[in-house]
Amino acid sequence: MHSFRTFIQGSLTGIALLTFATLPQAAEGAAVKMVASDDVAKLPGIAFDQALADGLPSSIKGKKIIKVATDLTPPISFQDEKGELIGIDADIAAALGIILGVEVQMTNVGAGAAIVPAVLSKRFDMTISGINDDVELEKQVDVVDYMYDATTIMTTKGNPLAIKSMEDLCGKTVAVPVGTFQNRMVEAASAKCAKPINIMSIPKMPDVLQAVRTGRADATVNGYATSVYTTEHQVGNGKGLQALPDIRLAVGYLGMLVSKDNPELRDAVIASLQHMVDSGAYAAIMQKWSLAPLAVETVKYNDAASMPVE
Repeated sequence: MHSFRTFIQGSLTGIALLTFATLPQAAEGAAVKMVASDDVAKLPGIAFDQALADGLPSSIKGKKIIKVATDLTPPISFQDEKGELIGIDADIAAALGIILGVEVQMTNVGAGAAIVPAVLSKRFDMTISGINDDVELEKQVDVVDYMYDATTIMTTKGNPLAIKSMEDLCGKTVAVPVGTFQNRMVEAASAKCAKPINIMSIPKMPDVLQAVRTGRADATVNGYATSVYTTEHQVGNGKGLQALPDIRLAVGYLGMLVSKDNPELRDAVIASLQHMVDSGAYAAIMQKWSLAPLAVETVKYNDAASMPVE
């Protein structure tokens, strides 16, 4: 992991103190039953597996429902023109439902800062939301590491301010999602600036991107996968956005979160994901969303400490 990690470890602990009472309930969407699209349902290995289903905890076997929290960050999880939930996480969630013989209900909790409390409050069984794994996060919840990611910088097309590093953000206005890994990363970078970064902490990722498009912010620090996808699929009013792919910071995992007192669910999910990896279904889903280079070969949990440190 890059050197900024030493500055942000420990900051995730504060998230655990949040409750849903402090978050805008109006932002939370309705639970959506995930149904696999035809291209996913026909992938090899996407079929009910009794042995894997037997590993589920009795509470889920009884109700045959897994309640999953997510937030909207394309291409991880987002809504199409019809308002339907799509993305890598939506496809994986639907596939898990088929393999485990349960209904997977996904709820958009409205903001990245709500993801950890979603599990800690026991309102949801788990999250599938592409949250960055971190050793401090692993002290609170079990993190199933299901894909790689990194962090990069996005600016308007053409990179008019010639940004080449985090140091180049000093004195500039940077929009980031509130309560996220990237928010803490920018705070750590700002602390080292002679002229601090003007940080705009915004609840929802689409609004973060829009702030850059409309010129209210000079840049955003964002997940590599999301940034590359956004560059290829421009949506929104204002100027086009451009990821700076040569800037790859905080290379690590994205993880699904499961309560530490629910190891049966954690292990059933890990086994099912590994089944998808071995069958080729997982790689096909990653390729579908143009993120094949971020695919893992072995699904692990709480593995953030294994990542290289600069």
